[in-house]
Amino acid sequence: MSATDHSRAAGVLLLCRAEPGRVRPSAQLLNEPLLLVPAGEGWSALIPGKDSWRTEGTDLATATAGWAHALAVAEQWPVVGLWWDAHGAGFVVAAGFRRTVGYTWLADGTPHGEEAAMTALRARTGLDPVLDGAALDGLTRPDTDADAASRVLGLIAVLSRTGLNLVPGLAPGVPADGLRAAAGAHPLAEAVDWPGWREAVRTGLLDAESGRLGAWTRGPRARALGAAEVAAGASLALWGRWSGRRGVAAVGAVVLADGALTLAYDWWRGRA
Repeated sequence: MSATDHSRAAGVLLLCRAEPGRVRPSAQLLNEPLLLVPAGEGWSALIPGKDSWRTEGTDLATATAGWAHALAVAEQWPVVGLWWDAHGAGFVVAAGFRRTVGYTWLADGTPHGEEAAMTALRARTGLDPVLDGAALDGLTRPDTDADAASRVLGLIAVLSRTGLNLVPGLAPGVPADGLRAAAGAHPLAEAVDWPGWREAVRTGLLDAESGRLGAWTRGPRARALGAAEVAAGASLALWGRWSGRRGVAAVGAVVLADGALTLAYDWWRGRA
């Protein structure tokens, strides 16, 4: 990979397959100067500042992969990171704890990557394995009329089939300042700032409570679950100790502790 590119043509887009409200908490944890903007149905875009990747020895592909992985590691939605500079362009795709993979095109559009990255992109973003897969395969073949920027445009065109719709001006070849200016013109654009640990934890708890398992985190169901775990855990622990089965006693202690924590959390949130 090339060294850090300080040219004005360098830029990064982080495309998250989720609405801005779901992306914001994870983006705040990056503690980077980011702009968050809607990017179509079920998509959001994050634009880092131009100084974010200018650490000695770090290139855009590496920085983009790091950000994408950090955004996606604890989430159910994937992140596609696009980058470009004077030497070429490429993408990375991250999803959960799976390995972040990427693909690169040289400045003249020459493919320089593994097709496995295209397979991962298709699978993680929910693209059609036949029609969209054929379009992605075309991006890995030599094409004398396609440079790096047009390759990334082709990738964006494929992702648009899933609802991606970028703000005008968010395009490969546009420098970081131009990307942020284009995103900032959107009426729903917002700067993502680090809120501090206390606010970050509070936001995370609220997101957990409003999720699909929120009813089991706080409220009547959570209290019933916690009480059942305490009773079952205490019984297992006592029986395991009486019978000399340490494994059963340990399991009972874990279940008992989990139930106690569930009840304590519900009580604490009720007071808060």
